[in-house]
Amino acid sequence: MNFRNTVLPFRALVDACWREPYSAARFSRDLIAGLTVGIIAIPLAMALAIASGVPPQYGLYTSAVAGIIIAVTGGSRYSVSGPTAAFVVILYPVSQQFGLSGLLVATLLSGVFLILFGLARFGRLIEYIPLPVTLGFTSGIAITIATMQIKDFLGLTLNHTPEHYTDKVAALTMALPTLNLGDTVTGCVTLAVLVLWPRLGLRLPGHLPALLAGCAVMGIVMLAGGEVATIGTRFHYLLADGSQGNGIPPLLPQLMLPWSLPGDTFTLNLDSLQALLPAAFSMALLGAIESLLCAVVLDGMTGTRHNANGELLGQGLGNIVAPFFGGITATAAIARSAANVRAGASSPVSAIIHALLVLLALLALAPLLSWLPLSAMAALLLMVAWNMSEARKVVALLRQAPKDDIIVMLICMSLTVLFDMVIAISVGIVMASLLFMRRIARMTRLAPLPVTTPDDVLALRVTGPLFFAAAEGIFNDLSQRLNGHRILILQWDAVPLLDAGGLDTLRRFVAKLPEGCELRICNLEFQPLRTLARAGIQPIPGRLAFFADRDEALA
Repeated sequence: MNFRNTVLPFRALVDACWREPYSAARFSRDLIAGLTVGIIAIPLAMALAIASGVPPQYGLYTSAVAGIIIAVTGGSRYSVSGPTAAFVVILYPVSQQFGLSGLLVATLLSGVFLILFGLARFGRLIEYIPLPVTLGFTSGIAITIATMQIKDFLGLTLNHTPEHYTDKVAALTMALPTLNLGDTVTGCVTLAVLVLWPRLGLRLPGHLPALLAGCAVMGIVMLAGGEVATIGTRFHYLLADGSQGNGIPPLLPQLMLPWSLPGDTFTLNLDSLQALLPAAFSMALLGAIESLLCAVVLDGMTGTRHNANGELLGQGLGNIVAPFFGGITATAAIARSAANVRAGASSPVSAIIHALLVLLALLALAPLLSWLPLSAMAALLLMVAWNMSEARKVVALLRQAPKDDIIVMLICMSLTVLFDMVIAISVGIVMASLLFMRRIARMTRLAPLPVTTPDDVLALRVTGPLFFAAAEGIFNDLSQRLNGHRILILQWDAVPLLDAGGLDTLRRFVAKLPEGCELRICNLEFQPLRTLARAGIQPIPGRLAFFADRDEALA
């Protein structure tokens, strides 16, 4: 293992700040970028925590603690980490079943998995996940997130939120008569500002103006005698002196044991750990995919190159430490990281500044943040879900891609919505692999050699890999073409691969050759030649022979 490139912490920070001259001009760029991303991260972190089933301050704790640790120890200098929308579909069921303590323990376990992924050098395996699979499960997650926001966006009253997607849709439909006009108008105005803001061409992100517009509408609704649900009306907290407050506590993250929070019924034992392991593995898998996809996108935007395994290690460390300060699962966020680059970031210092701004907001703005309307937060997540769905890419794939890829994407999307992301990815990768092998197998063909031969000589050229999925069909075709030929010449100059399945099929074909028929193989490439040599395949007089080229085989 290359310790220097894989396990060395602080690599991105060292490369960006110490090995390259770090000047006051670069710090000013990082400061502006960090403040810009912080403005985006504060409302999103709270909205994502609420969507995950926990109070909003835990999203801020995540952005602050995990954001600093991952920025310092990760392998991508421009990534900004924190809670992301993709995790919502996994975190919400865990928080409902096991409570906040169970969710924090699952986050810690996911960090351990990520560390193991990094040490095992799994960072480059992201390249082997096909586009239809990633589009399918990200679009499926986006659909699920958008569905989950309908309740707060419209101010619906639901006594119980069903677990399965179809039941959720049915329950939301039945609850439509309970629509709250104040919540709906506030959410619609916020969403409209988010949609229209980019058309103004301003560098200021639209999140803050949209929330301010939503708060203004909320004020008008309340003056007119209406009601709008806010963070302060939904969430409450207890201080050490026993006093209760509404909304978000104006306190920095406190050191705690994730598995023994006051008032939580979670019990740490072998059974609870076993119950949390599947969710923790899902978090780690999704976190690895999200963070590495984000790093690849940032590389394309900046012309730099990230350290994939170092990024996994940094993500693992962040998710191990953050739960001890109330942080839920975190990973690199593509939208925030891209905004970081566009705002002029030059190093991980910008991500650290973004985290410090989140901490400052906790101390100075907690009373104001408690007045944020829940329907406006839901509007933020609806916009996030739309961006996450990559609808343009989905439509382009439906119009232009082969039928196999379309089927894989739609199945992954459906399985993500109806069942589970891990099931969707697993089934999608297996299906994509099988369909890919079928395509490659169809590329392996037999073609006549452009030479003149006697009537008892059959000369053919094999093009394509002779692997297990193709070899059986090729040699069956050869058996039917023999028709009394005394010599069969196969030119293998276009055979790049011979695997164990192809080797076994070749052996059986040679064993079944008619008496007096000889197979002559010529023009072997290096890999098939090496495979035959390692298998100990020797010429058999009168039955199997090898030649350097076609002319020698014909002679």
